[in-house]
Amino acid sequence: MTDLQQRLGELISEAIATAIIVGIGCSASAMYLLYDPSPYQQAYWGLCITWGLAVTLAIHATASVSGTHANPAVTLALALYRGFPWPRVLPYCVAQLAGAFMGALLVYQLYHPVIDHYTQLHGVLRTEGGAAGVFFTAPGLAITPLHALGDQVLLTALLVFGIFAITERYNEAAPGANGGALMIGLLVACIGASAGHLEGWAINPARDLGPRLFAWLAGWGRAALPGTDHYWWVPIVGPLLGGVIGGAAHHWLIRPFLPARRRALVRDHAQ
Repeated sequence: MTDLQQRLGELISEAIATAIIVGIGCSASAMYLLYDPSPYQQAYWGLCITWGLAVTLAIHATASVSGTHANPAVTLALALYRGFPWPRVLPYCVAQLAGAFMGALLVYQLYHPVIDHYTQLHGVLRTEGGAAGVFFTAPGLAITPLHALGDQVLLTALLVFGIFAITERYNEAAPGANGGALMIGLLVACIGASAGHLEGWAINPARDLGPRLFAWLAGWGRAALPGTDHYWWVPIVGPLLGGVIGGAAHHWLIRPFLPARRRALVRDHAQ
């Protein structure tokens, strides 16, 4: 296999991983939003764990090929702190965005009759935001776009900090390879369970922008882009900033003091 074929395979892998996450996760959001009574209304943890297990499945399916970043904030942090090659950052991000778009298309194929029923029943048009929560995020109760930006920075910092800790080869308390995928999925679920109602816990620019672009093309128009109060940029900028901060926190505050890393440095110096 040539290097070009391998690189192409990595991009396909990233697109598939993100499509899995969005396809399963946004389908769970459709179950939460469109049905009355909602299957998740009294069991919100079910929605969170579904998103988390979608991440776990994506990692098991694609990590051996691309590493399963499935999130531009993760890709950026890995380039800054873990040596991921910079020329591959933009192609990875584009593949993730494309995968998220395809995941939203899958959700629409499954749920468009239910979406139409919901908007007709509630007398709200797609352009007015009817059923928009199936696809993309928005500020919740009492949350302004500026506050949401700060939330996304903090929550994505926690996500990337956790991913770095779980996957750190010198972390002797980290789970094994198979356990790591489950722990990352549970981390996503815990973020949703603790802060998801603030503004939908995007914590991933591709997860929000890909479905938002699809919804814009599928009839949601200005409700999707630029969104209420021009919100569309918040789930992009916030997670990217948060990824940089979370990666820096682990890289400078935890990694230098890991005993296994310190022992490895001593051995390397002795040689």
